[in-house]
Amino acid sequence: MGFHPGQIVRALHGGDYPVTDRSVDVQIVSLRKKLGDYGVHVETVRGVGYRFQE
Repeated sequence: MGFHPGQIVRALHGGDYPVTDRSVDVQIVSLRKKLGDYGVHVETVRGVGYRFQE
């Protein structure tokens, strides 16, 4: 299951939150750091978004 960056932002902040694709990337980097060793499971799907890979 994959998520487009816009879907992630809407789920977190609602539809009126201003965002750029790069700001989502920054949030994903932060998420990976917070997950520590489990951060490798957040996979980038080029041209699509992100997904959690078990």
